[in-house]
Amino acid sequence: MTTLSGRRVLIVEDESLIAMLAEDFLIELGATVIGPATTIDGAIAIIETQEIDAAVLDINIRGERSERVAEALRLRGIPIVCATGYGDGAADFAKGAMIIAKPYSKEKLDLSLRFALFG
Repeated sequence: MTTLSGRRVLIVEDESLIAMLAEDFLIELGATVIGPATTIDGAIAIIETQEIDAAVLDINIRGERSERVAEALRLRGIPIVCATGYGDGAADFAKGAMIIAKPYSKEKLDLSLRFALFG
């Protein structure tokens, strides 16, 4: 049992290989995977209808900044881990959230989610 056991984690990622890898990591860490959502509108629909404890959010989904998704998550008090290949300064809207560089390891994902959830 890990600290992520039973936590419902939304994956918002448009790169299928990274989404599958994140899903495998989260399952190994004991989390319940929500999604993955591969579009901004799909992510917002999931946020409006599902119980979510935390989210792993790609900063750029299909060429569109995922700012609307981040805002929807923040309005519901859902902690966010932003994943990016562009570095820490990739998006202003990610400030205040945990940021992890892609590709990330299971250990980095675990640590980032635990920090986002428990401080």
